[in-house]
Amino acid sequence: MSFSLGIVGLPNVGKSTLFNALLKNKQAEASNYPFCTIDPNVGIVEVPDQRLAKLAKIDSPEKIIPTAIEFYDIAGLVKGAHKGEGLGNQFLSHIREVKAIIHVVRIFEDKDITHVDGDIDPTRDVETIDLELILADLKMAETTFRKAQKEARSGDKEWGLKRDLLAKIVENLEKSVPLREVTFDDEEQAFLKEYIFLTIKPVLYVLNVSEDQLKEEIDFPFKPAVKISAKMETDLNDFSDEEVADYLAEYNLEEPGLERLVKESYSLLNLITFLTSGPKESRAWTVRNSAKAPEAAGVIHSDFADKFIRAEVISYEDYIKYQGESGAKENGLMRVEGKDYEMQDGDVVHFRVGN
Repeated sequence: MSFSLGIVGLPNVGKSTLFNALLKNKQAEASNYPFCTIDPNVGIVEVPDQRLAKLAKIDSPEKIIPTAIEFYDIAGLVKGAHKGEGLGNQFLSHIREVKAIIHVVRIFEDKDITHVDGDIDPTRDVETIDLELILADLKMAETTFRKAQKEARSGDKEWGLKRDLLAKIVENLEKSVPLREVTFDDEEQAFLKEYIFLTIKPVLYVLNVSEDQLKEEIDFPFKPAVKISAKMETDLNDFSDEEVADYLAEYNLEEPGLERLVKESYSLLNLITFLTSGPKESRAWTVRNSAKAPEAAGVIHSDFADKFIRAEVISYEDYIKYQGESGAKENGLMRVEGKDYEMQDGDVVHFRVGN
């Protein structure tokens, strides 16, 4: 299962700078002109998880392996993208491939870095991109609605349901309502999977601020949002641990902005982490929230889902408190769960599977 997020925004808002900071390198070109990113850069980023280090202290594994998610640095969008303006067609096709959107919004002022509209206006910038995504969705919805309308004339019930769903989608998009704000019932949700609408994808806003603005309250009407100085986060990659700690203390921050961004991105995708630990490795695994035990077993190895017998589960807190599996077992805190068990974040688990 792919857990990918696309970093989007207008040109020159700091998308590639943020991407480079996430990857702790200079993989993506970051320049003061529109469309310096054409093909999307792709990077795999580890999800910070302090629990792994604590498991490793108990089990002394050969390896510690965090879970990870993918970030795509996608070309900047301009007005008219839904009609192919700028790199519009490429931009929109790349967004269709990701599960969620990280929308970078420029807050910082810098006379040496031009803004495509000439001045800084975060609300206008968000509305520009939202409108382009809505118009792209509307174009696709109108086309598919006409097809469904034609097919439904035969009396086919399924096409009738699709027609009604697409009529609802068109109606909302014409009112400039993104589909993530529309309520769909279970039947509609099932049909929605046949289409790749852009505005149904969840969005996290990253407010790219100057270093000075880190201490300021930013009036921003869209949620959820994370405030980060992409330039400062890039510099932090070269700092010692002591220097990073001093920086965080100066700005009253508990952790670097990039760690907050990765964790918020993980939450945006509605994911949880379960853990495995032993002498070979302490490892974090990603699974969707509400996943059942066989699905989680299948993350480790595809065959495990079908061959699942049971899951032996210890909560992370109990695993740490009683110093590992043996201690938790002795205190009656290892649970044996079946196929209907819904995984919880932080479960330390051992799956039993058949041959």
